[in-house]
This record gives sequence, C-alpha cells and structure tokens, in this order.
Amino acid sequence: MPIPPFDPATGLLPPGEHPTTWVEIEARFGWTLRRRRLLDGLAEGLAILGGAGCGRVWLNGSFVTAKDEPGDFDCVWSPTGVDRAAIERSAVELLDLSNHRAAQKARFGGEFLPNIVEAASGRRFAQFFQSDRDGTLKGIVVIDPTKETWS
Repeated sequence: MPIPPFDPATGLLPPGEHPTTWVEIEARFGWTLRRRRLLDGLAEGLAILGGAGCGRVWLNGSFVTAKDEPGDFDCVWSPTGVDRAAIERSAVELLDLSNHRAAQKARFGGEFLPNIVEAASGRRFAQFFQSDRDGTLKGIVVIDPTKETWS
C-alpha cells in the first residue's frame, strides 16, 4: 500500500500508521540532498535492527513531512524478539539514549528509541509520535526491516 499524500494545509501525513517498504521510503522521502543523506543513516540503522530481529520500526519527525530540509529523522523500534547482543556488537549507539541521543545522531543522523513508555504522556512512543506538540493527529510510516534487502 503506498504512503498517502501529505495534507496540503499541514504538510503532514494523514493520521495513522502507514506500512511501507524501503524502496517506497527512498522514493517518497529522498527528494533533496539533505534527505538522501538522512536516508543513508536511516538505512544503516534499519539494517542493523533488522539483522538483530527487529520486525517493526515506526518512522516519524520532520522527515516524514513535506519539509524540504528536515533536521533529522525519529524512529521507534519494537524490542520484541530483538537480539540485544547483536546490536551491542554492531552499533551500541542504537542503545545509547544519553545526552539527547547524541551518539545516535552523530552516527546515523537521527534517533532510534525503543518502543517504551514516554514518561510525560504515559503512552508508548509509537502512539506518542502520532500527534504533534499541540495534539494534532498525524501519520507515521511503519517498516519491517527484517523483510528488506540491505546492501
């Protein structure tokens, strides 16, 4: 199922979770040099998570909006069935949530949070990310990195 168009008034995806593939993410969100650079880091992180058995990642942030120059991307990953030791061996940064995830941003260009409860809202991050700061509902993209081929 293709990722739906952005709302012309807000630049956001329609509310809900939009399952997709890596090919579609590249085609849909790589229209500027900045975005293509972010895609490189995102692909690296997704490949590592997929290799560790992570079957669900939610992609969020300004990266999944109509904004030409997003600052970064934000991901939430399901820890269910994930081999944590495999992540520690290949990218310990994915587990480092310190200093506003500075190590993740330095290596990948964005953030990867486990789908745990966000303290202020009491909701899991996958639900928390489906609304913006003023409560407006927005869409996020969902991918299963175990089903993708990473080069």
